[in-house]
Parts: sequence; C-alpha cells; structure tokens
Amino acid sequence: MSEMDLCESKFDEICFKGDLEREVVPNIWNKLTQWKPNITKVKVDLTQVNRIDSAGVVLLLHLIDHAKKQNCHIMLTFVPDQLITLIRLSNVESLFADHLITQKVE
Repeated sequence: MSEMDLCESKFDEICFKGDLEREVVPNIWNKLTQWKPNITKVKVDLTQVNRIDSAGVVLLLHLIDHAKKQNCHIMLTFVPDQLITLIRLSNVESLFADHLITQKVE
C-alpha cells in the first residue's frame, strides 16, 4: 500500500511526502477537509512526492477549490515532471495554470 504524509511546514506552506495515489487519496482528503487556511496564499510543496496518479491530480484540483472557497490561493511548488505529464494528458492545464510554480529540485 502506498503511503503519504501531509505536513504543515510553515504557517503559509504545506507539503506532501510519499506517493499521492488512489490508495491514499481518501485519507489525505479527510485531513484536507479539516484544514482551514487563515491566510490568502498557501504554497503546497511537492518536493517529496515520489509518485502521483490521476487520483492525485484530482485531489490537487479539489484542494485548490477547497482553498478558493475560503479565499485562499494555492500555489504548487516543485511540481514533479510526472504531474506535469498527467495534467497535460488529462487536458486540465487551464485548471492548474494559475497555481503552478515551475521550480526544479536540484
């Protein structure tokens, strides 16, 4: 089974660690629905995401929508190439366009 941890690393940043896949999405989503941002912009650090599938893409879209309803803008940082590929294959670039910071992990 895949594992994924969600951590709040700073007051304006959260991070995902592990595999963001179908098996872990329900548990992560339960945690995220409890999350109430109290600022207008939050970075989501994807540096430590090992693998992501289409369920992970959907989770990120729901996270963006969840935050938006609370007047918070999500910015995804250190976006893995695998996620960029899935976004393109799913034809949802427009939904992510204002939410990507395309930094590379070095």
